[in-house]
Amino acid sequence: MRKNYHEVSLPEVLDAREKRVLRQKELLLQYKKPLLCFTMNIAGPVKNSPLIRQGFLYGLEDLSLQLRRVKAEILYRKIWDEATGNEAFLVIDASPSTVKTLACELEDADPLGRLYDMDLLMPSKDSASGFRKMEREELGFSGRQCLLCKRPAKECASRRIHPLSELVARTDEILKNAIRERTAIRIAELATRSLLYEVAITPKPGLVDRANNGSHRDMDFYSFLNSAAALWPYFKKCAAFGIQAAEKAERGEKEDLPELFRSLRLPGKLAENQMLRATGGVNTHKGAIFSMGILCAAAASLPADRWDESETILSICARMTKGIMAEDYKNLTVDTAKTAGQRLYLEYGITGVRGQMEEGLPAVSAYGLPLLEKLLAEGRSTDEVGAAVLLAILSHTTDTNLIARSDLPTQKEASRRAGELLEHSPCPPKEKIEELDREFIQKNLSPGGSADLLALCWMLYFLKTDRSP
Repeated sequence: MRKNYHEVSLPEVLDAREKRVLRQKELLLQYKKPLLCFTMNIAGPVKNSPLIRQGFLYGLEDLSLQLRRVKAEILYRKIWDEATGNEAFLVIDASPSTVKTLACELEDADPLGRLYDMDLLMPSKDSASGFRKMEREELGFSGRQCLLCKRPAKECASRRIHPLSELVARTDEILKNAIRERTAIRIAELATRSLLYEVAITPKPGLVDRANNGSHRDMDFYSFLNSAAALWPYFKKCAAFGIQAAEKAERGEKEDLPELFRSLRLPGKLAENQMLRATGGVNTHKGAIFSMGILCAAAASLPADRWDESETILSICARMTKGIMAEDYKNLTVDTAKTAGQRLYLEYGITGVRGQMEEGLPAVSAYGLPLLEKLLAEGRSTDEVGAAVLLAILSHTTDTNLIARSDLPTQKEASRRAGELLEHSPCPPKEKIEELDREFIQKNLSPGGSADLLALCWMLYFLKTDRSP
């Protein structure tokens, strides 16, 4: 796992240690407050890699949240990403025992915490160096255990009981397992949040929102909440498949993104079952199961520090689904077409969400996401932003849900009306959108395909902005 990364020499390690001590002295002298120094216990000559850094970032996130929970103010914070390892220094305005307790809790919380080394230093007039390290045992915590045998770590290290190769393998195993789990959970959380944001945006012409049920008689706002909650495990599974694909690539295996897409097919069908169970048989998120599942797998195939690369993620989506239209519709005839999407493809050549995905979701990359980011940066409300983005997507796509509930000319007119509102303002007045909502409801129109793309815009935005520190 670490063969392609820099192996540090003993002089490099000693130099890094000397620099660390100098920094510690300077900060303790300047602030005269507790200083927490966070590094990773990494066995072997390779002290840094994308995997190691991600483990470090998760630890830093946990530490930051611990401090926030007790309202401990961070007076100084700096992070180093060096070949000799990752380091974070935090000067904290809180009692030393409080900070050290929080750190020990993280070190003992799970296997990944075993790799954390969170030293708490504090000024001391009785020490020749001017500071001292608070030990775990002072607060009633036991000493650190060995990675392999549960004996005291100091005992095993001093006697070199275990081969280095075994320690390296165990370290990598801990990192891989923890990051797989936490990455999949984070992506599933963001995907579920995106679905919740989509349904909560109000007003949305013809769609279920907080104000009304749109053009629907068989579902309401709570149907979508139930469905989104039921889909969380599916999104986690999609992310897990993406992580597996990344691990194969790291081992030097040939990239096979179409196979990654195929691996999502059965979980997608099972997720539809869970959706129907949660909603009492109502299709609330079938389109999102397809599109959001692909997006989860694509994002998870990248390290977390690249989740802000929306174009890269969308390119992976396109490569995953390359040839999907030809494959899914190769034997399609008028007699075998069962869904509205299949019939529209045969009659008009409209490719729907499959075509969007195969092209890398151009409605999202060119219209939806840029507008969402622009309006949020301007300080617009979540409802204003979501409604405007929905209209932008609707005006630039052929929403097959609209055609299925009417006809092609009606869909084109609906798109024109959405674009007309945006011509006057990038954020049309709420009253104008509510007027369009009433019009869509009267005509039984519901742009469900555009709503799914809106959820994808939120997902890409959250991937950019809600990451480890």
